[in-house]
Amino acid sequence: MRGGFGVDNTKNQHRKLRLIEHANGKSLEEINGTVEVPHGKGFFRTLFAYSGPGALVAVGYMDPGNWSTSITGGQSFQYTLMTTILISSLIAMLLQYMAAKLGIVSQMDLAQAIRARTGKALGVILWLMTELAIMATDIAEVIGAAIALNLLFHIPLVLAVFITVLDVLVLLLLTKIGFRKIEAIVACLILVILVVFAYQVALSHPDWAGVFKGLLPTKEAIAKEPVVGGISPLTGSLGIIGATVMPHNLYLHSAISQTRKIDHTNAEDIKQTVRFTAWDSNIQLTLAFFVNALLLIMGVAVFKNGAVQDSSFFGLYDALNNTDMLSNGLLIAVAKSGVLSTLFAIALLASGQNSTITGTLTGQVIMEGFVHMKMPLWARRLITRLLSVIPVLVCVAMTAHESTIDQHASLNILMENSQVFLAFALPFSMLPLLIMTNSDTEMGQFKNSLWVRVLGWISVIGLTFLNLYNLPQTYEGFGIWSKGLSDVLAWISIVVIVVLLAWTCFELIRGDRHLAAEHEKHTWEK
Repeated sequence: MRGGFGVDNTKNQHRKLRLIEHANGKSLEEINGTVEVPHGKGFFRTLFAYSGPGALVAVGYMDPGNWSTSITGGQSFQYTLMTTILISSLIAMLLQYMAAKLGIVSQMDLAQAIRARTGKALGVILWLMTELAIMATDIAEVIGAAIALNLLFHIPLVLAVFITVLDVLVLLLLTKIGFRKIEAIVACLILVILVVFAYQVALSHPDWAGVFKGLLPTKEAIAKEPVVGGISPLTGSLGIIGATVMPHNLYLHSAISQTRKIDHTNAEDIKQTVRFTAWDSNIQLTLAFFVNALLLIMGVAVFKNGAVQDSSFFGLYDALNNTDMLSNGLLIAVAKSGVLSTLFAIALLASGQNSTITGTLTGQVIMEGFVHMKMPLWARRLITRLLSVIPVLVCVAMTAHESTIDQHASLNILMENSQVFLAFALPFSMLPLLIMTNSDTEMGQFKNSLWVRVLGWISVIGLTFLNLYNLPQTYEGFGIWSKGLSDVLAWISIVVIVVLLAWTCFELIRGDRHLAAEHEKHTWEK
């Protein structure tokens, strides 16, 4: 009998009777070490064999949450936040390299490696935090997919939200065709999204000098003023960082980097795998950078400056049909055919659905790694998606009697705030990843080089500081509490985050020393 991802699991058939079971084996054991790779072949043939995991990771860097933050950033602040997209993409490349290396060398995913060094209480806390991060990501996917269905097929929004739950059926289909085919499908969908936005930006004739100038770091990108449409440049930057450098991707990459079949007793084999996995990851994340850059450029150049008052997906779709809002005659001519808006909706639907398999796999990784529980992928996806639709339905219900533009703005704010939460969760995956890949005990000769350690610490400290620095304004932006109460809640949150980070550091370092002592004892006994 064939199991998930085309893997033979006849011997485990009896285990299917349980919805939840104990798990403490290899990361994603159904696909672990199942993809053959060549040895002694040419560079491109070898790279092709290792290509795939990077595409699944890159999906998270161009989901609907990225669309909202990037396009809104362009509409509000022109090309100022281009530098944020560039820097966050470079940080993502660094972190994903470390995550993949951790999985390849240690044969553990990030969740397993953290749990091996921490107590049960901290493990459960980090698991719940990461689960919330996955749900925050899923909220953006629900909103994006539901809106795309509404725009393309005129399905009522509430019904479209429930239809997104049925993507569990897509997951069931994909698990039957084999992991390499899944990688290929995801890579093709990424190219579709890239082509759609490259086409729209090409028609808009953007100010390329302004684009390249925007890539240079400036203090304006992290300023608290001006506030446009309820967000400041700092809030927009944090939203982009939260939507780009995503915590769950680190867990995912550390697991799926182990899908290639290699000899872990052979250092050269490990070295080759680390090298080509890094190539795969960096190529795919470069494509993701171009997609996000095109989205921001689209927010600036496709529409007339200040023309789009409704920056939600509905508003952008309507704007692509409204010739009065477009920036030049060529765009206007194409828009009259309906091509621009239809392509936008198709790409939005592809983007939302593209994350189905990756979000589910990540959920399985963190559940197995942190709390040693395992669920069938379809059940895992169904539960996560049902929980994620609740805030979306509440948002739709609360704005049912308001104007159309207010309804759209509410959904947009919900999605943007969910992306900001991801930025808060990020240090709790970045910090353990950095500590463990710096470890002699875990990594041996493959531990981080000096420049990786330096850049890693700069990234962790810098992102953590920016998140805490902007927390009071973030709470005020929710519009629920007064400024005084928002500040109090923000400072309470800051204290809790700092204490949790200190606790995490303490347990990781203590756990690493314990593992080092065990390793030394084992070596001595031999």
